[in-house]
Amino acid sequence: MRDCRYSLSVTLSFSAAHFLRRYRGKCEALHGHNYQVTVVVGADSLDDSGMLIDFAELKSHLRQALERFDHTCLNDLPEFAQESPTAEALARVLAGSLAPRLPGRLRLCSVTVCESPDCCAAYRPDAG
Repeated sequence: MRDCRYSLSVTLSFSAAHFLRRYRGKCEALHGHNYQVTVVVGADSLDDSGMLIDFAELKSHLRQALERFDHTCLNDLPEFAQESPTAEALARVLAGSLAPRLPGRLRLCSVTVCESPDCCAAYRPDAG
């Protein structure tokens, strides 16, 4: 992945339940998280106002992408009908939902999903 000259990030949270398939341990049972999602976008140049994107605009795009996940059982969503809604998978699905919402000159660098303050997974769409 080629690094961008400029990048910025925003973080929002949502609450949801899930359980892990094909897993042995406590997380195979239904349980919930207050997820924190951080999105990093980047570009090589700024717009006419001297910004990549207004923080409020990026938060709005992320809020729209998160709306359908908030206060749900993630396993009930079509994206997770066969796959466990792990933090890794959720980051990938969110990236797919968020990328088309961004202005054309911006690249989605990463989506990081934290299930707790010390347990996070990141997805980088353009990586290897």
